[in-house]
Amino acid sequence: MEQLSSFLITLDGFLGSAQYFPILLLGVGIFFTIYLGFPQVRYFRHAWRILAGRYDDKDAPGDTTHFQALATALSGTVGTGNIGGVALALHVGGPAALFWMWATALFGMTTKFVEVLISYKYRVVDEEGHMAGGPMYYMDRGMNMRWLAILFAVACVATSFGTGSMPQANNIAQAMDATFGLSPYWTGGVLAVALGLVIIGGIKRIAAVTSKLVPFMAAAYGIGALAVIVSNLEFVGPAFVSVFRDAFSGSAAAGGFLGASFAYAFNRGVNRGLFSNEAGQGSAPIAHASAKGREPVSEGFVAILEPFIDTILICTLTGLVILSSGVWNEKFPNDFQDSDTIILAGDLTDSDAQHVTALSAFLTDQPSSVQRYSGTIEVQNGEATHEGFTILHARSVAENVTYHIGQNRRFTGEVMVRDGRIAEPDVYLRGESLIHSAALTVEAFNRSFLGSIGPYIVAFGLMLFAFSTALAWSYYGDRSMTFLFGTKSIMPYRLVYVVGFFLAAIADTTLIWQIAAITMVVMTLPNLLGLMVMRKEIRQEIRNYWTGFSKAHPDAPNPAPKDTG
Repeated sequence: MEQLSSFLITLDGFLGSAQYFPILLLGVGIFFTIYLGFPQVRYFRHAWRILAGRYDDKDAPGDTTHFQALATALSGTVGTGNIGGVALALHVGGPAALFWMWATALFGMTTKFVEVLISYKYRVVDEEGHMAGGPMYYMDRGMNMRWLAILFAVACVATSFGTGSMPQANNIAQAMDATFGLSPYWTGGVLAVALGLVIIGGIKRIAAVTSKLVPFMAAAYGIGALAVIVSNLEFVGPAFVSVFRDAFSGSAAAGGFLGASFAYAFNRGVNRGLFSNEAGQGSAPIAHASAKGREPVSEGFVAILEPFIDTILICTLTGLVILSSGVWNEKFPNDFQDSDTIILAGDLTDSDAQHVTALSAFLTDQPSSVQRYSGTIEVQNGEATHEGFTILHARSVAENVTYHIGQNRRFTGEVMVRDGRIAEPDVYLRGESLIHSAALTVEAFNRSFLGSIGPYIVAFGLMLFAFSTALAWSYYGDRSMTFLFGTKSIMPYRLVYVVGFFLAAIADTTLIWQIAAITMVVMTLPNLLGLMVMRKEIRQEIRNYWTGFSKAHPDAPNPAPKDTG
């Protein structure tokens, strides 16, 4: 597992964590925002009118309503990214990461608009009479680049596990274990059965479930988040200040947080922003392709609302809860995960400014005097008997560390350490350190007048968020399988998807996030390329839409400019 984790980290260094990726992602959104004249602002009200059904055509082809398609797409984005993903971004990049999540969402509204628009135009009816769409269809039928379409579809199938199934199941299991002490085996087993029962019915059953789940879970989570914010109202202002103050300079060390450079905060904020709202990834167009309608641009307008609801609203609530409550830089007792633990040479502390500077540089891949420890640690009744080394866990200096073997047995003996990693597979550590992902959000929800009720809101909210995300991504995967192999491949895919959901519930959290980060980027790059190639056709479609709309609805509000370009 350690070798696999190291390989994934190296691979991610060429993909999502590479400097070019967030710049490319934001760049495409900025380009289309300027190229199309800020559609996320001009067409925002019009999008709500379409969603309300004001211009519906009941006889239009499709399987779902605009609202059901939006709910399905939102269920694919409103998930662990909003709870665990935001927490992870703040854990790694500090408050500044939230600013870059907002920026990703603002320009992502335009990216989502254009990717849904062009994909909807090239949707088809499959062998069973259902709508099938997504970037693979515009790449194949619009660009005549089937090889690129195949690459996207294969990446989408892989991402349905790496983003849609695996991290969702893992975060649910983590939250239920932390809140209720419920075994991941039980959590994964019960929800895997429920998942199978829903996805067997295809898009109509998925849309029926998500259209009810999404509004309910968003409202419940929002109420719980506001309770925390109100309880910590005096710290909300400073939290906002830190988000904007650190945006272009990076976040300074505070408490157990060892600091983050601008590049790190920018990269993690954009990366987590994408994981949250999926703008540019090409997933949402697959859900929107099922919507009843005749106008590609009209469905694109509906998609503008997704990053706004997902990131500007829900992710901001999570970010303010974590920052205002102060849990983001506090240490908590927890079991250490091997992939999140590094043992360093020397006695280092986060109360020494020079040590903090060196540790921060080490964690952000900058030149540093800090070296990994290799050697042995003598342990007596769970406690180290000598010094000369420092344990980092979750990017923080760990305190009160004890060594264990088995469920509740303290270890006595010699622990071998090679290049900063414990070489004894049966020995694990407990202690106090920073925490991240869903566990951090759970702690934040403890800090309100709701008291012990807060974590239950997170646990159930996370379960509903993540479960609905798994539903949406099962549909994305089966539409990609349909493109690649036809409808006969759908049922085998669904079976493997459900099994993968169960297995991920008992896997290592950090490893799951690493897999998700990689598969997400592999899917995104072909779509960004395709959108740039199709840019002129996209702009022409918008012009044609407003010409037809003015004739069909002469008395309706029309936000179109005289020239959209």
